[in-house]
Amino acid sequence: MRNKTRHRLAGDPTETEIIERIIRVDHAGEFGAKRIYAGQLAVLGKSEYASTIKHMADQEEKHLDYFSQAISDRHVRPTALLPLWHAAGFALGAATALMGPKAAMACTVAVEEAIDEHYRNQLDVLPEKEEPLKQAITEFRAEELEHRDIGLENQAEEAPGFEVMSFFIKRGSKLAIWLSERI
Repeated sequence: MRNKTRHRLAGDPTETEIIERIIRVDHAGEFGAKRIYAGQLAVLGKSEYASTIKHMADQEEKHLDYFSQAISDRHVRPTALLPLWHAAGFALGAATALMGPKAAMACTVAVEEAIDEHYRNQLDVLPEKEEPLKQAITEFRAEELEHRDIGLENQAEEAPGFEVMSFFIKRGSKLAIWLSERI
């Protein structure tokens, strides 16, 4: 996304294209988040962490519902990568949960830190006329930060290989964002 104080250059996305990309990628991201938590619940659904993970999953479902409605209302094409995010999100959630609750929480921390940066960047480029969308993203960003904090409170940083895992999950999240905006 371009800084809104810059003049548009040839090849830069139009304001409409920027908004469509935001809706497309946020829909994809919330879909992926829902699948991550589904994978975590498949492994940890009977553990003491189940209600915590379910709380976060319920918030992601609310976010997904909002962006699904925006996709429909604004006639935005969803990403063609949803089948990939369906499988990859579940696999990431289940794999980290299989490594233990701390690793599942480390996954949450890494994803939510990437999403915080992503949402912050979107808020910087959205025009004032998109106030309802900005309000929704602001609300969802606060809930994503809550998820990060929940992960930290549940010893995410004590997961074996936390720094390495966090690095790769953040990089993967940023790649998924870039791809979902465009494909």
